[in-house]
Amino acid sequence: MLPNDPVMLLSVVNTKLRDEYCNLEELCIAEDVKENNLTEKLVSIDYRYDPKINQFI
Repeated sequence: MLPNDPVMLLSVVNTKLRDEYCNLEELCIAEDVKENNLTEKLVSIDYRYDPKINQFI
């Protein structure tokens, strides 16, 4: 289960993207979360997914 706090979520998601998943879609499927919900929460703290580097920046 992913954390609810946006800052903690950012850290966990970027770590998982770096270590476990090739892209955001794979992470969302494996973690059973909706991509829109995840990205909206991280946009709320001014982070957006960059598929070129597979990280939220």
